[in-house]
Amino acid sequence: MARTTRLLSGIAAILLIAGCTNYYEIPIETPIKPKLDVSAFQRVLVAGFIAGGTDDVDGNLETTRLLRSQLRTKSDLRVIDTDVLPLMEVANETPGTPVEAKAEPTRATPASDGEGREGRDAREKEGKETKAEPKGKDPKDLEPYEHIFADVEYWKKIGEEYQNPLIVTGTVMFTPHQRSGIVQREEEVYDSFGRRRVVPVRTYMERKGYILQPKFVFIDGRTGTVMHSENFREEVLYNANQSTPALSSYFELMDRLIPSFLSTLSSQKIKGTRVLLQ
Repeated sequence: MARTTRLLSGIAAILLIAGCTNYYEIPIETPIKPKLDVSAFQRVLVAGFIAGGTDDVDGNLETTRLLRSQLRTKSDLRVIDTDVLPLMEVANETPGTPVEAKAEPTRATPASDGEGREGRDAREKEGKETKAEPKGKDPKDLEPYEHIFADVEYWKKIGEEYQNPLIVTGTVMFTPHQRSGIVQREEEVYDSFGRRRVVPVRTYMERKGYILQPKFVFIDGRTGTVMHSENFREEVLYNANQSTPALSSYFELMDRLIPSFLSTLSSQKIKGTRVLLQ
């Protein structure tokens, strides 16, 4: 009896759907709450970033410009326009920098050493100019400079200067990358009757591209303390014979990250459709 009832219910459902002559696609939006409560802020300052990796892209300048542009159009916070902070230099000048701790103490050297004072001054100047450049191609190489984010007094001073905004900073590592191996791709083939088919083909391929690894740090400009931080990693690879500018790859990878970055500060909406039968 139960089986017959289920069968009849199924038939009734089919007849009901078949009787529907019209259907409509209804657009819907699903809101997503932000990760941070920024209701206490009216302004946002994208201060700058500690950047490393390839010299073809200025990670500090480009990331600051891009995030400011996105926040102007997709956030209710007022974006502060100002010069990008040289955080690498600030980190080196702040006590507690491991780079400084490892530096050898300066010792007086007689002028008869063959170098003279002018030579020593030039060497010291050169050391200061290159000191702010991070070594290596890994995000861990930027860690010795990250103590700047915990410098409460520094960020509190910045906050007071710009009327206590939400401060966005962090690190950006953008590096070239190569990989080789078996890659599956689709290829069109035609049989003897001219019929087209698409078949998977596995081939060995050398590819090159870039890896983008940013860390976004959100600081309360009123207190100078870190509110939230988040790490990301994106990678893009191209055929070895394809020439793609580094800056184009950078923007391609940042486009993937922007929605996640924005969802930290403001509510986002996922758009979709539902079908309504009538």
